[in-house]
Amino acid sequence: MSGDNRNLIIAIVLSVVIMFGWQFFFAPQPKKPQPAPQQAAQTTPAAPAADTTLPPAPGGKVQTPAVPGTPQAFRPRDMVLAETPRVAIDTPSLSGSINLKGGRLDDLKLKKYRETVEPDSPIITLLSPTGTKDAYFSETGWVAATGTPVKVPGPDAVWKAPQGARLAVGQPVTIEWDNGEGLIFRRTFSVDENYMFTVTQSVENASGKPVTLYPFARVQRHGIPKTQGFFVLHEGLIGVLGDDLHEVKYKDLMEADAKPEEADSEGGWLGITDKYWAVTVIPASQTEKIHGRFFHTKSGATDIFQSDYLSKDGVTIAPGGKAENRTLIFAGAKVVKLIDAYAQQHGIKKFDLLIDWGWFYFITKPMFFLLHWLYNLLGNYGFAILAATLVIKLVLFPLSNKSYASMAKMKQLQPELERIRQLYKDDRMKQQQAMMDLYRKHKVSPMAGCLPMLVQIPIFFALYKVLFVTIEMRHAPFILWIRDLSAPDPTSIFNLFGLIPWDPPQFLMLGVLPLLMGITMWVQMRLNPAPPDPIQAQLFNWMPVLFTFMLASFPAGLVLYWAWNNFLSIIQQAYIMKKNGAEIHLWQNIRDSLSFLKKKTSGKS
Repeated sequence: MSGDNRNLIIAIVLSVVIMFGWQFFFAPQPKKPQPAPQQAAQTTPAAPAADTTLPPAPGGKVQTPAVPGTPQAFRPRDMVLAETPRVAIDTPSLSGSINLKGGRLDDLKLKKYRETVEPDSPIITLLSPTGTKDAYFSETGWVAATGTPVKVPGPDAVWKAPQGARLAVGQPVTIEWDNGEGLIFRRTFSVDENYMFTVTQSVENASGKPVTLYPFARVQRHGIPKTQGFFVLHEGLIGVLGDDLHEVKYKDLMEADAKPEEADSEGGWLGITDKYWAVTVIPASQTEKIHGRFFHTKSGATDIFQSDYLSKDGVTIAPGGKAENRTLIFAGAKVVKLIDAYAQQHGIKKFDLLIDWGWFYFITKPMFFLLHWLYNLLGNYGFAILAATLVIKLVLFPLSNKSYASMAKMKQLQPELERIRQLYKDDRMKQQQAMMDLYRKHKVSPMAGCLPMLVQIPIFFALYKVLFVTIEMRHAPFILWIRDLSAPDPTSIFNLFGLIPWDPPQFLMLGVLPLLMGITMWVQMRLNPAPPDPIQAQLFNWMPVLFTFMLASFPAGLVLYWAWNNFLSIIQQAYIMKKNGAEIHLWQNIRDSLSFLKKKTSGKS
């Protein structure tokens, strides 16, 4: 086997291994649109009777309180909301309410996002109260010092709100609860035009004796939500405590010997994240010393997951005195621009890691900013991908130019290489030595043709990650039939692109974009002469077909990039080959390739 053809085989095998490995470890299996988070996976027929696991005061023992009474059946969300007194929330981005029973944030919808691409699809519901299937809420509060019989507001405390109160941008709401023993608790909620709440909780002491309390905040979720379920994306409990990012999967906490993950921190944040949405609690003062936890418990048959923190420094309120503590609650869509702005505005440590940029964030995040900048110029993420491909081509032009020039020289050396093969056909060692001497003499690298492909791998990964994890790409349309660049091409050649009323199985969903990608890849490979060895020729011919089927399940935006990149590479490679004096036998190579396939077919018959 010749050295250049061996290198071709190596490049092809490497590409196939990478693509299969990617498909196995990273690529998601396309799913039908999922309902909103609180409507997802929990099928348990009974709801927990009470909330569990408030943070213990310093020195206290971590334990799960007993759940009294018999669990009640889950009830419809609207029914549960109607059963409790509430303060409405209405902003440009959010609608919902504050539950005055418990004084918590447990009813929230995201006005700007819908479950599917259909314009009349329901808007996303993020938070729901206990008693509903898959309850999900955030709460702040106080814990009394260990051994101190101080009555603090708990989950059943009913708070008072001003008549007609309504939380809106620039219109905070203060609720109040009296413990009947001289302590008056207040919580003031405010919200911006996006997804950040500020909760200021205060205590007035008219009891005649000093009281020490510790502020806490938590995010709690009931049931096991549906997740994407593969390695490239984290969904579950998350936070930054100290300098460490904690990513805790639901299944890991549910293991029989699993223990709560805990850490002390100065500032930081923690909560629960989905692919596109998250709820986190954040000390407003990033110098506040806290103890954070991520854990799982059960109430009856219901799995409960909680991220919480407790201030390590207690607040002592003297008689006649007052104390307060502020907590930020992010509850909404993980929009990159907003997350970065909140991190800067409030000085939140590593808050940008709420978006799962992955280990290669130094490539992935710049890729996002390039696409987003081009989107702002062009008004369409599909056109932004096409423009970004041109930018990448320009950046990599020197490397590609050198590679294609080397490939052109390799073509010019084919007669001499064939002479060497014939001269030393019985001595492989001398044959290889003579070829290497020829390469050195003409300053040609036989592996140069692999470099563009290898360089494309991290770019491919970065673009895939951007398309998959950023909400900006969710439901982003291109043109014609591509209504969501983050989803696979919805068409299929096996039902004549919708002309036949039949839904093919997923492995037969071979759409227009994957076909274009395969055709451009095949044409690009035809710029080189077909290898003489039949096995090599088979790999050479079937590789585009293999890639076409594999990429059919990838996001349409990624296939668009690959097809457009192939087309530009064809032009670039043809130009450089012609410039370096190498003859281009594209049509002859295509005819030879088709005749080879015809021979294989006739041979089988």
